[in-house]
Amino acid sequence: MFTKTETIRFKHVDFAGIVFYPRFLEMLNDLVEDWFEEALDRPFSKIHETNGIPTVDLKVQFKKPGRIGDVLTKSLWVKNVGGASVTCGFQFKQADSSVCLEGEVTLVNVGLDKASNQIKAVPFEDDTRNKISKFQIPTDGL
Repeated sequence: MFTKTETIRFKHVDFAGIVFYPRFLEMLNDLVEDWFEEALDRPFSKIHETNGIPTVDLKVQFKKPGRIGDVLTKSLWVKNVGGASVTCGFQFKQADSSVCLEGEVTLVNVGLDKASNQIKAVPFEDDTRNKISKFQIPTDGL
């Protein structure tokens, strides 16, 4: 699993002091970006040089509110890697190990087809596929 921690800050919460749900999705995107940079050597700062990686499917369950000051352990793992796509599971846990957010995100490797000037799915290079595969966990392993 790829794991990072994040403290819930004032910028994440609404007037009630709990995480405003779109902020959880921003935290998830931060986790994906960190995974691509730190583990896959494909930083989003160079994404246009290495193809794009848009989210094409997202399933989220909000299990418990996150509150200002909570420290979340954010985990991401690979459930399935296809030719040009990767489906990842994710989970955000609080310090007491209770889950506040979990779900699944599917990302697709894309590039610009110069002939048609269209963005199309592009197979992962072998090096990237090998790095992604190191994070694959059997679904019965969680």
